[in-house]
This record gives sequence, C-alpha cells and structure tokens, in this order.
Amino acid sequence: MPTCQNCKNRWGWAQTIRKMPFLDTGMICPYCSTKQYPTNPSKKKWGLAGLLTPSVMLVARLFELPPLFSLGILVLTFFSLLAIYPVLMEFSNEEEHLWLLNG
Repeated sequence: MPTCQNCKNRWGWAQTIRKMPFLDTGMICPYCSTKQYPTNPSKKKWGLAGLLTPSVMLVARLFELPPLFSLGILVLTFFSLLAIYPVLMEFSNEEEHLWLLNG
C-alpha cells in the first residue's frame, strides 16, 4: 500500500481507490493534505499492468471465445487491475516526468 512521503502514514486500499488520479497527476494525502505524486517506477508498473487488458482480449479473440465470455474476461481483468492498483502505487513529494524533452 502507498505511504505518504510527507507524514509517513500508510494509505488504506479504499482511500487509494477513492483518490485515484484520472486526469490529475497528484493525489491529496487524507492525513496531512499534502499532494503526493506517483513515482516513475510505479507509473511504469501501472503501464505494464494496463497492457494486460488488450492482451487478454487478443487471446480471447485468437481462441474465438464467445462474445459474452470475452466480455466477462474483460470485466474480470478490469476489476483485478483495480484491486492491485494500490499495491503498485508508490508516492513522491515531487512530480516525476517519465520523459524529459530537451528544448
């Protein structure tokens, strides 16, 4: 589970899910209200985990599984990724960019 780098409090699973960043890159700590940012390693882990859904769908398509079964696999994969999201998340006090552009 992620730990705030400012106050060192460990976030719970439900707290992390509720504060998931969809469009904003940072998450506000529920204990000290400091903005926390995902570290580059956790962004990379989450990116690799995100490849699981299209991979599972490709395998379902290759084996010509029925559409309803494929949909069930897609939903199961989505909820599995949602369940492991807090485990993969690590925080930093400063925003880290995956790619730095020179210019």
